[in-house]
Amino acid sequence: MIEDMCRSTRASAVPVVPDSEGTDSNPFSLDALAVFMFRVLQRVNHPGNLDKASPNAGYSRKEFESELIERFGSLVKMPLLKSDRLESTKGTYANEWSKWEKQLRDILFDNAEYLTSIQVPFESSVRQVLEQLKSIAKGDYPTPGTEKRKFGTIVFAAVSLPVTEIQSLLANLAEKNPKVEAFFKDKHLENSLRNAHVTLAHKRSHGVTAVANYGLFLNRQVPVDFTALLFSDKMAALEAYPGSVDGERITSKNQWPHVTLWTGAGVAPKEANMLPELISEGTATRIDISPPITISGTLEFF
Repeated sequence: MIEDMCRSTRASAVPVVPDSEGTDSNPFSLDALAVFMFRVLQRVNHPGNLDKASPNAGYSRKEFESELIERFGSLVKMPLLKSDRLESTKGTYANEWSKWEKQLRDILFDNAEYLTSIQVPFESSVRQVLEQLKSIAKGDYPTPGTEKRKFGTIVFAAVSLPVTEIQSLLANLAEKNPKVEAFFKDKHLENSLRNAHVTLAHKRSHGVTAVANYGLFLNRQVPVDFTALLFSDKMAALEAYPGSVDGERITSKNQWPHVTLWTGAGVAPKEANMLPELISEGTATRIDISPPITISGTLEFF
């Protein structure tokens, strides 16, 4: 639903989660879970069913955050609990917390004053979240590493292309077309374009099986035909059509295969998928490449 909203509004999604140390089996500490449930019990008819009747579920916080970072590329943590509070497993509240399993609702309301006292003031949380969102919009946000990436879990299959040849293609287009030259004049692609690839399948969008099916052609050279350059004031990409390997066509699962060249501040690379639609709306420019230019790259897993 969130992805559909982003497509229809052209907004970029950024997950915001409460900052909590969590446990080995749950994304959040018991203190945080108590605060969440206390908040839930004070509302009704929530459009997402997160109200009095909502069940509580959780899993590993590392897995929880890794999934969000992998899907969105960024993650903002909202301050929630004061650092000097009593921990749920220690001190005078230890026994009280163990009883919450059976008498959750009554105890939550009985301890309303305590639950309120351990929360970071909402205004302060909002202010800190806005500061982090501004950093992401400006591009001043280093994407955190995740355990899945660290251990090399495959996320997508793509044809990796030599950047120097892509830059040569663009230089050639700029020489022949003043619009292209003017557009890229201040983009400094010689420094910002460090890798180029045509995504064939992504496990989030197309499933693990779709990605794995390209394993037959792993590390093989794939010719890619470039047929057009599309750009708007926020992004630019080359329209791309992978060729064949051993007589078998390498087909991208993406509706519009392309190589993202540049995006403006706060614009995610995947937003380049919107360029064909922007062309139809008259808010982007298309420069055809005729005849198409072919550049070969290596099929890889990332």
